[in-house]
Amino acid sequence: MNSGLDIFKLIAEASIPVKLVMLVLLVFSFMSWVIIVRKYTQLKAAHENAESFEERFWSGADLAQLFREVSNRGASNGGLENVFESGFREFARQRQRRVHDMRLVIESSERAMRVAGTREIGALERNLEFLANVGSISPYVGLFGTVWGIMGAFQGLGEMKDVTISVVAPHISEALIATAMGLFAAIPAVWAYNRFANKVERVASRYEVFQEEFSSVLQRQIQTDDAAA
Repeated sequence: MNSGLDIFKLIAEASIPVKLVMLVLLVFSFMSWVIIVRKYTQLKAAHENAESFEERFWSGADLAQLFREVSNRGASNGGLENVFESGFREFARQRQRRVHDMRLVIESSERAMRVAGTREIGALERNLEFLANVGSISPYVGLFGTVWGIMGAFQGLGEMKDVTISVVAPHISEALIATAMGLFAAIPAVWAYNRFANKVERVASRYEVFQEEFSSVLQRQIQTDDAAA
C-alpha cells in the first residue's frame, strides 16, 4: 500500500531538464530568503535609527554639538543621521564663506540633504528588484519544467501497450513538482517585495518630512545669527 507522496523520490526520478529547472528554482528561493532576512534587518535598523535620531534632534540639543557627535562616529552613521550631517555640513560651509543670501544657503543645504537621502533610500531599495523578478518569473520557470516533464512522460507512456491511472500518475506527479517549486519560490518573494517596498516608501517620506523641517530650523538659525550680528 502506498504510504503517501514521496517528494524526494519524485525529484530523483525526474528527467535531467526538470531537475535543472528545480535546481534553478531552489537557488532562486535560497537567494530570496537571504535577501529577505537582510532587508528585514536593514529596514528595522533604518526605522530605529530614525526614531532615535529624531528624538535627539527635537530634544533641543545644540545643532553644532549634534553635528560634531554625528561626524565623530564617521562610517557608523546611517539613515537620517547622514541626511542631517550632509545638510548641516553644507550649511556650515556656506556660512563660513560669508554667504548672506539665505535662499542660496538653504537651497544648498536642501540639495545636499536630497543627495544623501537618495543615497540612503537607494541602499534600502537594493536587491528589491531581484525579489520582484523571482516573484514574476519563478511560476513560469516551474511551468516550463512541468510542461517538459509531462511531454517526456507521455512520450514514454506512448510506447506502453497497457496504460492505467496507476502508471500515469507518478509521471504526472513528478512533472507537477516543478510547478510547486516555482510557487514555493515566488510566493515569499512577492510578499516580501510588496512589504519591503511599502516600508521603503514610508522611510523615504519620513526623510522628506525631516528635510523640510530641518530647512525651517536652518532658516530660523540664519535669522537668529543675523539678528545677533
